[in-house]
Amino acid sequence: MQPAPALIRSIGPFQLTLYGLGSMLGSGIYGLVGQAAGQVGNLVWASFLVAMAAALLTALSYASLGSRHPRAGGAAFVTQKAYGRPLLSFVVGLAVVCSGLASVATQSQVFAGNLVALLPGASMPPRAAAAGFLLVVASLVLRGIRESMWVNVVFTLVEAGGLLLVIAVGLRYWGSVDLLEMPASAGGEPAVLLVMQGAVLTFFAYIGFEDTLNVAEECRDPQRTVPIALVTAMLVGATIYVAVAITAVSVVPWQDLSQAPGPLTEVMARAAPAIPPLVFTAITLFAVANTALVNYITSSRLVYGMAQQGLLPRRLGSVHHGFRTPHLATIALLAILLPLGLLGSVANLASAAVLLLLGVFAVVNGALFVLQRRVDDPPGRFEVPRWVPAAGMVLCVALIGFRMSSSDWHAPALAGGLLLGILALYALVRPSAVG
Repeated sequence: MQPAPALIRSIGPFQLTLYGLGSMLGSGIYGLVGQAAGQVGNLVWASFLVAMAAALLTALSYASLGSRHPRAGGAAFVTQKAYGRPLLSFVVGLAVVCSGLASVATQSQVFAGNLVALLPGASMPPRAAAAGFLLVVASLVLRGIRESMWVNVVFTLVEAGGLLLVIAVGLRYWGSVDLLEMPASAGGEPAVLLVMQGAVLTFFAYIGFEDTLNVAEECRDPQRTVPIALVTAMLVGATIYVAVAITAVSVVPWQDLSQAPGPLTEVMARAAPAIPPLVFTAITLFAVANTALVNYITSSRLVYGMAQQGLLPRRLGSVHHGFRTPHLATIALLAILLPLGLLGSVANLASAAVLLLLGVFAVVNGALFVLQRRVDDPPGRFEVPRWVPAAGMVLCVALIGFRMSSSDWHAPALAGGLLLGILALYALVRPSAVG
């Protein structure tokens, strides 16, 4: 009998670095720089720097786990490996899937809105554009990992190019403002405390680095490729973020920046009025499409990996003989995404998914700490001190507490609803994980 086909190993360090970078750059810099400026004034650059240091703790844990256990199941696999609790592994895996689906659905709506703005004479219904976008992304993910990764490379370069364009046109403004200026509303609050508050907000611009772990099974030499790509993507992303933040407050006063509907569009309008706004709209289309592509790939590989573990129906772990992709997992996700992407708004769903993702980060950091203490779990080629996952876990729990204490109850309530739905699905599926 012919053996079942497996995923193909075709991803190298360069492609995986851009995979992680593309996911991060599309995770909120376009809006977060304005929100953060409203909190910390011209010190917004410092908040991005501190947030990078905080996110790097969890990123290093993911890099170490990728060198130990490069499996498509990602967070679900290492959770099962460390704790041996199918329920916890199931919750962790589906929480990441929910985060990915919420992101893809959100990006489909954003893409449709920007496409209609870019082609005003096309008379295209936004919902039809969103559905068409989802079908194209699903077809690409289904076609093959090589094709998907090269599209991601091109889109990431365009996406990064848009941010570098912002930096280039605003570079002559550097040095024109006091980069330590804080809002008068701070009332003498220490700068360090203010920066930390801003870092809690800007931390979410770095979410996306975890996507690299879920394609580890399709990497060449993953024990080396995953750590190199993950850490490199984080450092490059942080450098771009800090430079964009300095440029933004140098060109546009932070008071105006915090009120602008599109902060970076406002920067471009003031620093380079000769460049048509549609150019930045077109770049936004690439950024949005790239984020959706990365999250779709990640979600499909996670579903595949969970099926391979026995956490989901085994059929979802099938690989197409010709395309060498998890075709049934990809199609199943499309069946969920099409109605989700046609809803009026999924903004609260995306916020709730991010809250669940912080819980996943805490569990995964704990998983590395547990595995490092086991003599029967061989170390990988990239190891970190035990205090790194411990500190990462504490930080993620603190961020959850901060988000839960917010006056906006919609995201926590919806996160609780998603968690109950996952638990109900577990009772229905009754998986028995292996590995």
